[in-house]
Amino acid sequence: MAKIPVDYRDYFEFTMERLGKEGLLLVTTDPDGNANAMTIGWGVIGIVWRKPVFTVLVRPSRYTYDLLEQATEFSVNVPEQAMANDVALCGSLSGRDGDKFARTSMTTTGADEISVPVIEQCPINYQCKIIHKTDMAPETVPDNINNMFYKNRDNYHRIYFGEIVACYADEEFDLKANF
Repeated sequence: MAKIPVDYRDYFEFTMERLGKEGLLLVTTDPDGNANAMTIGWGVIGIVWRKPVFTVLVRPSRYTYDLLEQATEFSVNVPEQAMANDVALCGSLSGRDGDKFARTSMTTTGADEISVPVIEQCPINYQCKIIHKTDMAPETVPDNINNMFYKNRDNYHRIYFGEIVACYADEEFDLKANF
């Protein structure tokens, strides 16, 4: 299906809905250009330094963290409900152990504004350039959050700020039918 450029705000509500359910797919590449997808369940779209930004959080224990530390770009891909099994697989396997794309029905295609690919089957793709990264300050995390997500008080996320340089959607994507 053909992709068309859209305003990053056009599919905000749908993107947040998918993020809060099965999750979105963060794509990075290794130094050889091989793509890796990681399921993310936390993220923020907003404005930072007068730029549209997609903020994603990645733990240091994740393979994607190693890739992002070497990267300048990433894509965030919004799957439809029908992709739930592929999204779950990308959230349960590590890219260290093999090619996730070979184990799913997903394929990548080149992006227009970044060198990292997007997932062709995802109806919405955000193309992002990393403009800042910072670590969480563990001493500022409330006890109830620590108890839920950081029980051992370690492996706190790094926060990556990706300027949204382009957003594309499937030309025939029916938002009403998918919401």
